[in-house]
Amino acid sequence: MMSTVKVLLLMALLTGMIYGICYMLGFPPIFAILLALIPNLISYFYSDKIVLTSYGAKIVDENEAPNLHRIVESIANRANIQKPKVAIINTDTPNAFATGRSPKNGVVAVTTGILQLLNEQELEGVLAHEIGHIKHRDILIGTIVATMAGAIMYIANFLQWGMLFGYGRDDDGNPLQIVASLLFIILAPIAAMVVQFAISRQNEYNADENGAKYSNPIYLANALTKLEKGVKYHPLRNGSPATAHMFIVNPFKAGNVARLFSTHPSTEERVKRLMEMASNPKYLR
Repeated sequence: MMSTVKVLLLMALLTGMIYGICYMLGFPPIFAILLALIPNLISYFYSDKIVLTSYGAKIVDENEAPNLHRIVESIANRANIQKPKVAIINTDTPNAFATGRSPKNGVVAVTTGILQLLNEQELEGVLAHEIGHIKHRDILIGTIVATMAGAIMYIANFLQWGMLFGYGRDDDGNPLQIVASLLFIILAPIAAMVVQFAISRQNEYNADENGAKYSNPIYLANALTKLEKGVKYHPLRNGSPATAHMFIVNPFKAGNVARLFSTHPSTEERVKRLMEMASNPKYLR
């Protein structure tokens, strides 16, 4: 019930923001309504596919990645959910995320970087974390909010750089260009606020704990330590900071925009909690 309320509130917020932008730019009301409604509908029904496509994720079958499928199937059985689809993203950035509207259409995506960096036990810990997200339906809100916040950022960027309808091409101090720049300054933090509102850092702690139950807390703790260092050497160069919350660790450099969208607890604190779980027999397999 709470997830449904959050989704509806987020969609209403996006609709209001887009309608307000169109109104300020003098577009007809019907145009504003259509422009506001279309992203909502797309984000609800196709947000998972949009996120996968935006990162070039390729769904792979058991013949293409037998070991990966074996680990995912084993964890899914422990979590008592349908086995998610498996996708691979061709990038050196070591990371992973889950998407899909429900456990029935969940997808676990991993990068080629993480496959090269982690051993099998550590990879199992990461996949258990992601399946924890799927099991508890965190991904519905996470995937939708990534698409919606990304849409807000794209609009803000269009406005800032004068790409919308080509205004601001001359240097005569066009008022619309000034308005566009001001809107960007306003919209970027609001888009970040949308993410912060929808995605609690507690979700990551919960997924860590569930991952510990489905695997071993030490596996995930070791993986997080490696991933933190790996991302520093190979940060993600393409993609939107609005999707950073979907990854197991923030994949971007710690710039101003990345920090604005940060929803991850510190890796140090996550590892500390996992090591505390490791002393509890119920988390050890």
